[in-house]
Amino acid sequence: MAERSPKAPLLGDYFMARRKTKRTFLDDIDALIDWRPILSFLNKKLTRKADAVGNPAYPALAMFKILLLQRWYNLSDPATEQALYDRLSFIRFVGLSFEGDVPDETTICRFRNGLIKLNILDKVLDRINEQLEAKGLLVREGTVVDASVVESSRRPRKIIDILPEDRAEEAEQPPTSTAKSDCSVKVSFSDDADAAWLKKGRCSHYGYKIHAAPASTGARDGFFLGGHATSANRSDMREFETLLDEIHVVPGTYVYGDKGYSSGANRDALLARGLKDATMDKATRRAPLTAYERLRNRLISSVRCGVERVFGTWKRGYGLARARYLGLKKVCAELYLVGMAFNLKKAVLLMRT
Repeated sequence: MAERSPKAPLLGDYFMARRKTKRTFLDDIDALIDWRPILSFLNKKLTRKADAVGNPAYPALAMFKILLLQRWYNLSDPATEQALYDRLSFIRFVGLSFEGDVPDETTICRFRNGLIKLNILDKVLDRINEQLEAKGLLVREGTVVDASVVESSRRPRKIIDILPEDRAEEAEQPPTSTAKSDCSVKVSFSDDADAAWLKKGRCSHYGYKIHAAPASTGARDGFFLGGHATSANRSDMREFETLLDEIHVVPGTYVYGDKGYSSGANRDALLARGLKDATMDKATRRAPLTAYERLRNRLISSVRCGVERVFGTWKRGYGLARARYLGLKKVCAELYLVGMAFNLKKAVLLMRT
């Protein structure tokens, strides 16, 4: 299916190009990234369709840039459509005509769902990160693995289950007995079928966990390398090997993690991949930590604490504190879109310093 071909510049485009505007980080991102490899990849993977009235599809790169704008400015689909009509910086970044049509909210939603169905956002992230590495902005000298809870966009109504406690010593899933517990919460049903309950401290959360691995390289740490999402009741420890396989860690580098990842199996997984173990030690009832292990934990904690700032930025600035959409695949896609938007903006800020 043919795409909408760029039209000859109209009078409005001429005056918009001549108007003096303050340079924004969107202009810096356009100057930083060569979008051609990403456009080629998207065109190869996507099958474009006409809209309801038979008009050709919008260019894939323009639609992908719209998804990035949503994350940078924390906009819904309707709000994004409206912004594309009257924000000059958005129009210039996306590459639309000032006097032409803009994608409506359903078109934006369909494009995003198309990317989710094809499961290719991790490949797009790799292409962006390759360019950032080539420019010396992203350095893979180490990585931090961690998880954070994302609330579901839905609220359940009643009580039926016993909540697993985050980082609990017991097995991941609670027993299915009917014994009473002070941490049980009853839930009737929710249309967010992939979400689950988790007790974290004194608070109970209903939603998902994002398992992510930002790079850790001193002043240039925090770049998102990869990850995935699970239901909130999924143990961090059991996601460790999957996370290592997703982030393409360079052999010989350190992998930092808190004591939630401390297990013999996880340490063996690091050894098998040629990675250096920087996961914190965990005390047990019969084996308290030695003075050396306590010192080692403090040193590791001083490095891995940077991941908390990354999660905090994603939740405060990019709207990842609560899921926008229903379902595990969509939450995982949201993680990758936020990660790509975060990496691009962080790269521009580094170039300005």
